[in-house]
Amino acid sequence: MDLGMKDKVAIVTGAGSQVGYGKRIALVLAGEGCHIVVVDRDLEGAEKTAAAVREVGRKAIAVKADVRNQAELNQMVETAIKEMGHIDILINNAGVAAAFKCFVDKTVEECNFDFEVNMIGQMNVARAVLPHMISRKYGRIVNTTGGIGHEGSSTYGAAKSGIIAWTKSLALEVAQHGIIVNAIRPGLGKTGLGSSNAEGIDRAPYEMFEHLSRLKRLCTPEDVAYTVAFLASDRCSFMLGEEIDLKTY
Repeated sequence: MDLGMKDKVAIVTGAGSQVGYGKRIALVLAGEGCHIVVVDRDLEGAEKTAAAVREVGRKAIAVKADVRNQAELNQMVETAIKEMGHIDILINNAGVAAAFKCFVDKTVEECNFDFEVNMIGQMNVARAVLPHMISRKYGRIVNTTGGIGHEGSSTYGAAKSGIIAWTKSLALEVAQHGIIVNAIRPGLGKTGLGSSNAEGIDRAPYEMFEHLSRLKRLCTPEDVAYTVAFLASDRCSFMLGEEIDLKTY
């Protein structure tokens, strides 16, 4: 199915990592015809992803920005518009947990980090992008939720849970401007972050969720990327504030 994304411009945050979902999302969108703005606080990683996008024949730029820094994000949007002409799509993919441990053992700084990156960070990016989308009367925003209610991830899960309520509210607020907002919940996935040889990674949760899955596997970057591509496309035109849950247990 043609998703009608030729020459659309998509911002993908957190796409500098070479082992998470962001890079694959960027490449799948590029395969559908999008030009990509790769945003990450790791500029070297962002450059690698941008280079991979250009290899499939689409335009790409890498921009260094921290989702906690509104000034950097505002500048990122200005750069994107200057280089690409406009912005059609925002994929709010950036996210990371400060530490997986019981709430009573977490410091205030660790708790604040979880909210600042995973909830406030997505809001900051949308705040930077929305005025441009509103002025053009068009936009697609896909937020990332997930990680809700698991032992050791209380504040991370709370932040991601907050994204669900915000997505629903934001979707109703901006629909009148031709902007469609939805969310995806990838859950624990089969990425390089959880590989058997990744340093310092506890494999037990990955093995447990793989066992619990009705499909007997974790979701892959491809599973996530193609779902995101649909949500970011014009084929998704009558869905507001919904969360697509890729959990299979």
